[in-house]
Amino acid sequence: MERQFASARSPRLALLAASLGFVIICLDVTVVNVALERIQETLSVGATELEWILNAYTLAFASLLLSAGALGDRLGARRVFVGGFALFTLASIACGFAPNASALIGSRAAQGIGAALCVPSSLSLLNASFPDASARAKAVSIWAGTAALALGAGPVVGGVLVGHFGWPSIFLINLPFGVAGIWLTLAHAPDSARNAARHIDLPGQALGVMSLAALTLAVVESGKLGWASPAVMAGLACFVVFSALFVIIERQQSHPMLPLLLFRISAVNVTSVVGLLLNFGYYGLMFAMSLFFQTVQGYTPLDAGLAFLPMTAVVTVANLVSGSLTARFGYRLPMVVGQALAAIGYLSFAMIGAGSSYLAITLPLLAIGIGVALAVPSINVALLAHIDPPYTGIASGVLNTARQIGGALGVGVFGSLFIGTVSDKVSGLHAAASIAGSGMVAGALIALSVLKRAGSPVRPDPA
Repeated sequence: MERQFASARSPRLALLAASLGFVIICLDVTVVNVALERIQETLSVGATELEWILNAYTLAFASLLLSAGALGDRLGARRVFVGGFALFTLASIACGFAPNASALIGSRAAQGIGAALCVPSSLSLLNASFPDASARAKAVSIWAGTAALALGAGPVVGGVLVGHFGWPSIFLINLPFGVAGIWLTLAHAPDSARNAARHIDLPGQALGVMSLAALTLAVVESGKLGWASPAVMAGLACFVVFSALFVIIERQQSHPMLPLLLFRISAVNVTSVVGLLLNFGYYGLMFAMSLFFQTVQGYTPLDAGLAFLPMTAVVTVANLVSGSLTARFGYRLPMVVGQALAAIGYLSFAMIGAGSSYLAITLPLLAIGIGVALAVPSINVALLAHIDPPYTGIASGVLNTARQIGGALGVGVFGSLFIGTVSDKVSGLHAAASIAGSGMVAGALIALSVLKRAGSPVRPDPA
């Protein structure tokens, strides 16, 4: 059977498989928001339980990305991707048939575990499927573009599904995509290089998960409790302590989960910082803009979702352009230009007021969407260009962890700014836009000054 699969393998269908996995994971991030009211009515859940229907997924996803990346390097990306995809699909079915809030929260956590297994290994699969740098750059741009499209379409898709088929449909729709994605992966995706000689670093795994879980929990709760609350401060303190212990343990391990020598590679540091800044601004301001549309402009939730569609459309096109630019000019140009364009879009929100027209709001959104879409594929390409194949899983885990932390921080920080009267909310939007724009300027300068035009694979293991 393996030989039959090997003879029929197609890089394009492997790309489709990786993209399907990333699409339903990203779609699940935003589609659930639209269904919360119906879930609350049907299952009679309280506000705290409703929050954990969202947070259980985020917490499991963000805290396990590093471990999942290391597991993919050790066992092979295809095996881990298929396992994660299968778990995500089964958990989605469990969500759709959940009889109560506790079952739904547990199933959402299982979805997060499956998502964490899928994301780093999907990038490793692309690296193995497209050894040519130019073809890989285009493949990564398509992979990132489909995910961006899913994120933007989430509220609209969720609104249609919930309105016509009920809230369980937003989870059950994942079943056909899961079956198709798993089959395509087994049939057409080559396995990545394995690093089976590395032992499982249980202390590192445990401390890494505890550290990221503490940080994620603190950031998620900061929007509701405030950054100065005892619970949030305790979470941040645990993050610092667990992170320090993690570094100490990893330095002593002969086969660490996260080889600290990775951080001697400038591309790992730059892409992680830029990825964090991109998600910080994008997710944070999109959260604030969703509230702005509904609480200041008076839009319904579905209208607010539709308001983002022009940006979603240009994101898809810009991702494809990014792949061509990266293939021709290298990863630094689209990374710098994309962040500069996004900075212009963010800073333009300083002129937006309560009475601003939709066109005046849409133009900065388009600039942000194009800019972020140009930059995101390039950071993945830059990372792959500098990492030896046996370490792409853990390196991708580092990048995606940074991006998840950035997104959670953005929502927490910008959500805390968007409170009070209409005037206060407009001022908060201006402050959030200034912070996001400044972050993009900093990211562009870092990429321009540190990254080289091209790179060669680097082996982080001194042996």
